Amino acid sequence: IERITVHGRALEGNLEGDSPDRPVIVYLPPSYAQETSRRYPVLYYLHGYTATAEAYAKVLALPTSVDRAVAAGVREMIVVLPDAFTKYSGSMYSNSPTIGDWETFIAHDLPAFIDKQYRTIASRDSRGLAGHSMGGYGTMRAGMKQPASFAALYAMSSCCLMNDPAARGADQRGELLA
Repeated sequence: IERITVHGRALEGNLEGDSPDRPVIVYLPPSYAQETSRRYPVLYYLHGYTATAEAYAKVLALPTSVDRAVAAGVREMIVVLPDAFTKYSGSMYSNSPTIGDWETFIAHDLPAFIDKQYRTIASRDSRGLAGHSMGGYGTMRAGMKQPASFAALYAMSSCCLMNDPAARGADQRGELLA
C-alpha cells in the first residue's frame, strides 16, 4: 500500500476551498516489486459519502483481501482509492463550481497520473471503475459520461439515482407502473 497525493487540475479553484491535491491510496500487487517489466490493469474504487479513502481501505481490509483474491486466482491488478471527502463531507464525484470538476478528475487527471507513476496497462480496456454508495453513483456517472476512460463498471448500492420514484412513473415501493 502506498499513500500518495495527486494534484487535480480539474479541482482547482473550487468554491469550497478544498485542496486540489488529493490523498490517494494505491495497492500494488504481490509481484509488482519483482517483475519490473510487467504492466498491470487498474481498478479505481470510489468511496461513499461522509467517508474517506482511509476508512474504506480499512473496511475493504486492504491489502489482505486483495492479496487473498490474487492467491485464489484473481488476476493481479493495481487498486486506486482517491479521497473525495470535502468540506461538506463528499463530492458526489460530480461537477460544479462549488466542489470542482470531479468527473474529469476521476476520468482523466487521476488515470493520467497513475499511468505515469506506475506500470499500468495505460488503456481504457485495462481500467475498471467501481464504487459504493456515493462512489456507486460516481461510478455510474463518470463511467457512462466518460466511456473512453473505463471499460468496466461495478456500482454497489448507488445512491441518488431515483430520489422520487413517484415522479418517474413508479409506485411508493419503487416498482414501475404499467
